[in-house]
Amino acid sequence: LAEEIGLIVPIGEWVMRQACRDAVTWPAPLSVAVNVSPAQFKSERLVEMIMSALAASGLPATRLEVEITEGVLLQHSEKTLQTLHRLRELGVRVSMDDFGTGYSSLSYLRSFPFDKIKIDRSFIADLSDKRDGEAIIRAIAGLGKSLGMTTVAEGVETADQMERIRAEGCTDVQGYLISKPVPASEVLKFLSSDLTTY
Repeated sequence: LAEEIGLIVPIGEWVMRQACRDAVTWPAPLSVAVNVSPAQFKSERLVEMIMSALAASGLPATRLEVEITEGVLLQHSEKTLQTLHRLRELGVRVSMDDFGTGYSSLSYLRSFPFDKIKIDRSFIADLSDKRDGEAIIRAIAGLGKSLGMTTVAEGVETADQMERIRAEGCTDVQGYLISKPVPASEVLKFLSSDLTTY
């Protein structure tokens, strides 16, 4: 809706600035990941806005991660690649979110060296029902390792999924098994709690 009525760019800027302000209060090396929509990514001011958010908050660029989907890359233009490279030059990490749901993820990996590949939750949800899901996760994890990228399995909700994902070589996980979303004001309390190790 925000994209349809032209508010996604100002909302996205507010989210970026707030995320940087929140993350700077967390202990290093904790970082924050912020999704950037295709409309935001087209903005001429994106890199400058991110630089401004980092400077205003005092958050080191290395503690910010920008998550983009293939929708951002569909315009696969030189400008898109320049923007991605400018972010990397600042020290900002760049992740491809929802990997595997688009048509040409592999060609994007050749064009731009992402820091992280986030495997779409649909592959994780299918693990219990479809045995080929493990093969797909293994292939993506192997690809990430070969390219020097972190691989994150999204949507991990059960110990069984965690066990299978670990066996296939994913480096990181995200999902309700670890924690439901935590408000920024409770992150420090969450981190100091007795967390279950998987």
